[in-house]
Amino acid sequence: MAEQPIYATGMAYKLRSQWDRDEGLGQNHNAVKFLGQDYDSLKAQCLQSGRLFEDSLFPAVASSLGFNELGPRSTKTSGMRWMRPTELCKRPEFIVDGATRTDICQGALGDCWLLAAIASLTLNDHLLHRVVPHGQGFQQGYAGIFHFQVMTTDRFISFPFVFSKHIKGYIFIYFVVGLHLISVSLCRRLNGCYEALSGGSTCEGFEDFTGGVTEMYDLNKAPSDLFSIIRRAVERGSLLGCSIDITSANDMEAVTFKKLVKGHAYSLTGVEEVSYRGNMTKLVRIRNPWGEVEWTGAWSDNAREWDSIDPSARSRLQNRSEDGEFWMSYSDFLREFSRLEICNLTADALQSSQMKKWSASLFQGEWRRGSTAGGCRNYPASFWLNPQFKIMLQNPDQQGNPDCSFVVALMQKDRRKKRREGQDMETIGFALYEVRSSGVHLKRDFFLSHASSARSETFINLREVSSRLKLPKGEYIIVPSTFEPNKDGDFVLRVFSEKPAGSDLLREIQPNIIGDVQLDESQIDPSFKNLFRQLAGADMEISVTELQTILNRIISKHKDLKTDGFSQEACRSMINLMDTDGTGKLGLTEFHVLWEKIKRYLTVFRQFDVDKSGTMSSYEMRMALESAGFKLTNHLFQLIILRYTEADMAVDFDNFVTCLVRLETMFKTFKNLDTDGDGQISLNFFQV
Repeated sequence: MAEQPIYATGMAYKLRSQWDRDEGLGQNHNAVKFLGQDYDSLKAQCLQSGRLFEDSLFPAVASSLGFNELGPRSTKTSGMRWMRPTELCKRPEFIVDGATRTDICQGALGDCWLLAAIASLTLNDHLLHRVVPHGQGFQQGYAGIFHFQVMTTDRFISFPFVFSKHIKGYIFIYFVVGLHLISVSLCRRLNGCYEALSGGSTCEGFEDFTGGVTEMYDLNKAPSDLFSIIRRAVERGSLLGCSIDITSANDMEAVTFKKLVKGHAYSLTGVEEVSYRGNMTKLVRIRNPWGEVEWTGAWSDNAREWDSIDPSARSRLQNRSEDGEFWMSYSDFLREFSRLEICNLTADALQSSQMKKWSASLFQGEWRRGSTAGGCRNYPASFWLNPQFKIMLQNPDQQGNPDCSFVVALMQKDRRKKRREGQDMETIGFALYEVRSSGVHLKRDFFLSHASSARSETFINLREVSSRLKLPKGEYIIVPSTFEPNKDGDFVLRVFSEKPAGSDLLREIQPNIIGDVQLDESQIDPSFKNLFRQLAGADMEISVTELQTILNRIISKHKDLKTDGFSQEACRSMINLMDTDGTGKLGLTEFHVLWEKIKRYLTVFRQFDVDKSGTMSSYEMRMALESAGFKLTNHLFQLIILRYTEADMAVDFDNFVTCLVRLETMFKTFKNLDTDGDGQISLNFFQV
């Protein structure tokens, strides 16, 4: 029997994932295999057995359709059948004569945001085949399995897929060519079900397909050079989408007098300038993913304006078919539409002939209740606890001008998957602060005395918040946060700069442990010796059990401290730290050092128990740890809070002492093993 693979979990998984990312796993040329499924191996097994592929990890069952409106008990899914294309027609084709933007048509599911992104994707053959690799179809070698790649916030995922169709009207997408069904299906697989795709923004689809970063523009406040920005974006292969805001639920997908659909995601597929009655007129080309319902105003398919331009331009641009695509003037576009989204592509997504490429930096991060989820600047007591990232803007856009242009994009991870649990997007945003060569995590006092240099336009409950910024050359930190503190979440922070820029995560593993004063027995106070004789007994050594009794008897006299007592495990940790002769017990000098250490910890605890609650909040805990000599990364601090806090996220005195003892043991052990002082050690299995 084949040996089952062993998968890392918890901290081991996080470390393994980080190492894999550092080695390039998750990039488009080396995508992660989704749930360990290998396309080539699965296809070979199917061809050898003569059976078409069936995905046991995402079966054709009712729960794969949805959880509410498309749930197993919904009337909308009653009588639903799952069929392969070969059951629908004799000679199915995957993609015929290439994919085009007019192939995409929406069904009844509210996934127009995704389909608008797919329509834009077909304009760039290079991008299309990054998502849908060449050489797939229903002819020779068909095994019921296809292969696709998409971006999931921070890495490209490669996975096999069963090409099936759900028959009961066209709930999801019209079956025109295979690309559309697959594109929707691959995304619903990553998000758990089809219904998770209902409602979203076009930029989500853009980023899933390309790994790019999106800018959003409010067209009521459009910058003066927006048409130029759109033109440059189209020329360098960016993906663009636009929409019309709604003012109430009744407006959703309402059709205006001139046949524009409110609350609906459109693709912007082209720009042009034409000579019209002696003046240059700016035009934009828009596409409705429904494949119908087109703009009927100026420059629409049958508008009179086409009669007044050069015949060659008219022949090249005018399209009279009802395919959902139309032209309109740029001025009408600004007046009729509310929002524009532009997805800027990473350098590897651009073909070599395209000269302008972004310089990109990517950071992983997480907010955790009680440790690194500090909320926005409205919460000064905890804001500084949020993760902090440094960028170095070194190359101004133009000589003689100190400003550097860049885009900051903050994306929360895996929120669509959590809709089944009743959760949705958190409200997120970010702020930037200028710093002077700071390499450590900035504290509360800094943010109380410094204003932000820039920030996201708003905090909003979207998957991603992004802003195009321009700041003078220098060093800055970015502080991403949820609006309110204590909101758990994972995120990816990306910085796209027009010129190369440096970046780093502010780290704080800088132990500065106060040294222990080692005394000879002759130097120890006689009264302490008498106390030790009374406590230690005849063997003149203190065991784990004796230490537990001593500490709990003493701590019970301090009524201002809340504690449930020192456990044997905690006392054993203390003895391991102090036991220099390996007896498993503490002699006089060893106990004296521990006694002085606990007294010092008690002083620190009372100093940072600001509200005199007898416990320490997670925010007080971080300052106390630093005072005791431990500067830790956000991730280590998160682990400490998870390990040592009670249900109310408070740290009592016994847990505080245990935490500091173990930290000191860890740092001292590492220092002893790091014989060359390079900050790295290598351990074999038995040492671990």
